[in-house]
Amino acid sequence: MHFNATTEDALSRQADADEYGLSDYRGHHANPDQRGRLAVIGQGYVGLPLSVRAAQAGYRCIGFDHDERRIALLREWISPIEDVSDDQIAAVSAADRYHPTARHEDLAGFDVAVIAVPTPLTAGVPDLSYVESAGRLVGKYLRPGALVILESTSYPGTTRTVLGRVLEEQSGLTAGSDFHLGYSPERIDPGNPHHRLDNTPKLVSGVDEWSLRAAERFYTDLVAEVVTVGRCEEAELAKTIENTFRAVNIGLVNELAEIAHAAGIDFAAAMDAAATKPFGFMAFRPGTGVGGHCVPVDPMFLAWWARQQKTGKPSEMIELADRINRSRPAYVAERVTQLLAEAGRAVAGARILLLGLAYKPGTGDLRESPAREVARLLYASGATVRAADPMVSDLEAVALDGIALVDANEDEAAAADVVVLATAHPAFDYAALVSSAATVLDCCGRLRGLGAQHVVQL
Repeated sequence: MHFNATTEDALSRQADADEYGLSDYRGHHANPDQRGRLAVIGQGYVGLPLSVRAAQAGYRCIGFDHDERRIALLREWISPIEDVSDDQIAAVSAADRYHPTARHEDLAGFDVAVIAVPTPLTAGVPDLSYVESAGRLVGKYLRPGALVILESTSYPGTTRTVLGRVLEEQSGLTAGSDFHLGYSPERIDPGNPHHRLDNTPKLVSGVDEWSLRAAERFYTDLVAEVVTVGRCEEAELAKTIENTFRAVNIGLVNELAEIAHAAGIDFAAAMDAAATKPFGFMAFRPGTGVGGHCVPVDPMFLAWWARQQKTGKPSEMIELADRINRSRPAYVAERVTQLLAEAGRAVAGARILLLGLAYKPGTGDLRESPAREVARLLYASGATVRAADPMVSDLEAVALDGIALVDANEDEAAAADVVVLATAHPAFDYAALVSSAATVLDCCGRLRGLGAQHVVQL
């Protein structure tokens, strides 16, 4: 295995890697049937696609998750997410390449470990408890020469100063000299059939050159394009930049859409006109808010990190965009209340049909979904709220107290005082639903082409 190292120290570490057999496990020149043992911590929207892709590439993958219900499904070859099919789970499991587990001891003997666990915000502060817990678990089984990679999104410095410290304390080894440590931010877009793990460029970084090259060779086995970044801190910042770009622009159009509505101007028509410019412009569309982990959460990691620097200067733009985007569910509820008032109805006692609960079309992902907040606010105002989402199961919707999950059919639309299109799933029969409804609030711009007078744009 060649890492392009030139120093004597690097050559010495190459000999150590050969001693531990790592040259048989990593690198796109290796025999796929001889690739090593991979442990992926977290089997959710990030960890599961990675596990399956690595197993397809020839790694013996241990998929670890504390959620025993999820592990039970995976052992039955049932995928809990849309981006990985049951057939894919079955294929890699039957080939003895993928083993889901909740047992700590099953991680022993790994050559590569990837940590893909949640990084939520708690009271506005990054919560790295999952990363630290995963680090302690991985550190318990960490061997000299092994490679550990963090994929969870966080602020610059997390890989080196948080995860690295935990791994070193738990294992007694030193990052860079005894084991490899890198960061490669996930770029998973749930429900996107075009941009997948294998064909989306993968940013890869390391705490030193040796770690960078080890991580690069690992991902070269899995994806079509690997982009190396000199330090983990730059790669960590790059990830938050990507999502902050989206959050700020969405916040801008959400604010402008409210101003345009108050002025009696068709904002969608104005955006369509602006989008004809072939340079220097990218169209964003307003909606009920932002959801998933990336856009509502990741930029706030960056905002928090900015306040911790020596200047203590806040990122005013990020924080403003966050306030605007988080205000959108309340704005949607207000517009519903206005529509009811125009029809001589109060929101208390009104019947509302919410179309879509997931945060984006084509997926059942409920993380940080603004549609759920819309449902909660209307219910809290006394409305009878019924929600239809073909991508979400009854079990997943249990947390929506007092809100029934129903089918999206003509009878439900006809019985509603207002139908709210919150998530534009492709599976909805829009023509039938709109023709049956008395009033429709289109929060997605999906129904503009129908030309129905009773469809109101958000």
